[in-house]
Amino acid sequence: MINSNKPIIKYLGDFIDYCEIEKGLSVKTQENYTRFLAKFFNWLKSNSLSELKPGELSDDHIFKYRIFLSRFVDPVNKKLLKKSTQNYYLIALRSLLEFFVERDINSLPPSKVKLAKDRSEREIKFLQLDHLERLLSAPDQTTASGLRDRAILETLFSTGLRVSELAKLSVEDLRLKKDSSDLEVTVVGKGSKVRAVYFSERSIKAIKEYLDKRTDMDPALFINYKPGIAKSAASRRLSVKSVEEIVKKYVKLAGLPVNATPHTLRHSFATDLLSQGVDLRLVQEFLGHKNIATTQIYTHVTSKQLRDIHKKVHDRKRF
Repeated sequence: MINSNKPIIKYLGDFIDYCEIEKGLSVKTQENYTRFLAKFFNWLKSNSLSELKPGELSDDHIFKYRIFLSRFVDPVNKKLLKKSTQNYYLIALRSLLEFFVERDINSLPPSKVKLAKDRSEREIKFLQLDHLERLLSAPDQTTASGLRDRAILETLFSTGLRVSELAKLSVEDLRLKKDSSDLEVTVVGKGSKVRAVYFSERSIKAIKEYLDKRTDMDPALFINYKPGIAKSAASRRLSVKSVEEIVKKYVKLAGLPVNATPHTLRHSFATDLLSQGVDLRLVQEFLGHKNIATTQIYTHVTSKQLRDIHKKVHDRKRF
């Protein structure tokens, strides 16, 4: 192990190079790590620890930094940081310690950086099948925007796409044949991970009905129908925010008890697969998760379903 005399805050450049070259992380992830570590470096400076070496970092420093994050008030919204947001900062710090390990630089083990726990934020929201049916049937299919919205909802549920992935789809990506009943599309997800996504017959039918009504030449699959949009923009492609607003609109129209988002439909897709007996590893591939641990959060949902079914069936009096 090397006992470095170089202060921790001087390692940012080396760490970002490591993230790019050796870990192959995207530019966006590198930017996020830079931003998240800036808070830790600023905390060191404000506590007269600018010259702290990797080998001098202690459990007490980590504990005090966690307290700082827990009590930090966002200057924009005047609220405390969510547990999930605190964890972004802690994960970045943990990654920096992993870098020290890779470089044989004496420092705390990455495992010493414990993440904030909040069970309420780990709760997975998903829609029951009757709620899904109400949501998917909510758009007015006599209008162009209604046909588009039905196609969006069907696609989100049948593919498990992230909303950002859906917004990037182009007509050319689909290459739908007139009598086609199955469709496979390759997308590039988080961390530049490439995966295949599959469309259900229902979603293909909804997309075809939507495209049949389109007379424009815009390459985007899902376009905006706001008046004047074609004159003011090179493309009418829907933004992520617009798709989120569309889902929110139909959740209200359908009168659902759950405050569903596009990600809720992704959760519903995964939960439905697991409840039908699909192997967790396959669900991981469908969702494009890099780590199986990310996919395992859905097993808590399906396990509860199994418990409820067992209780309902096995606890009743039959003798």
